[in-house]
Amino acid sequence: MDQDNAARDAEPIVHIENFRMDFGRTTVIRDLSFDIRRGETFGFLGSNGSGKTTTIRALLGIYQPTAGTLHIDGRPFSPEHGSRLGYLPEERGLYKKESVIDVMTYFGRLKGLTKAFSRQWSLAYLERVSLADKATTRLDKLSGGQQQKVQLGVTIMNEPELLILDEPTKGFDPVNRRLLMDIIEDQKRQGATVLMVTHQMEEVERLCDRVILLKNGGAEAYGTIPEVQDQFGGTMIRLRYSGEVPSSPHYEVTTRERNYAELTVTDGADEAVILRDLVEKGVAVRGFETSKLSLDDIFLRVYGDENAPGADGTVARPVTETAKAGAR
Repeated sequence: MDQDNAARDAEPIVHIENFRMDFGRTTVIRDLSFDIRRGETFGFLGSNGSGKTTTIRALLGIYQPTAGTLHIDGRPFSPEHGSRLGYLPEERGLYKKESVIDVMTYFGRLKGLTKAFSRQWSLAYLERVSLADKATTRLDKLSGGQQQKVQLGVTIMNEPELLILDEPTKGFDPVNRRLLMDIIEDQKRQGATVLMVTHQMEEVERLCDRVILLKNGGAEAYGTIPEVQDQFGGTMIRLRYSGEVPSSPHYEVTTRERNYAELTVTDGADEAVILRDLVEKGVAVRGFETSKLSLDDIFLRVYGDENAPGADGTVARPVTETAKAGAR
């Protein structure tokens, strides 16, 4: 039995291989392959229209793939997976004319939990997310963010082995975003595998073990965050200065603000030479920090051609904090 469990744990909980999805004559996903390991938090990243939600829907049997393999626990999705799966879709679905506690208890019963347990668990959860005083309030009287908290509670009530979250903190202020991130981390500590779609790169860097960046239906990058950083190479310089940053073949100015700039170093360029050249050209350097490209920087490189250049020739940072439209 221990050998069987070890073999199961070694197998990915999600396996997608050579996945292709056509809608009529349009190919949305082309030959996409990746695995999600048990117990990890996996970031599924991409610009709007890159195919993320389509992939999730095909994995859950909502769409039938044109070709390829999409498995959960070694087989295609079936209703039997439902008791061990939690799915928070981007489009929320709750009975808004009913009270919060009645809706949560109802969904708990649908997940196979007893009425008493569902109600007790829901009341404890509402206390944690500062909604205890809203238990008997109709859902349509809550704010969008409050409804989002209720939806997340419904999603995790059955302690799922696989938790699929599509923009879980969309529209949240920093305090509530941190609260929900803590809840997601708790689920992982309890053994859940988390697949998370988000535009919030700070969430990815805090929570995710590995990521995939999807573009035009294919994988642009895949691996741990350091591995993805290595795939793109390069170094970022964060410069605090007075004066004017000159153009140079040694770097590209990707962000320019008053007395602050971010420079992407050209492959093979020496940071010490860049610093010397800036000083020789009259730039008063007050801060000069180097690091690998952040996920924000990588997102910019991958999807920057989808954004219009700014008036100064720089590409506007894909404000991952304010990328308002949901992933598709």
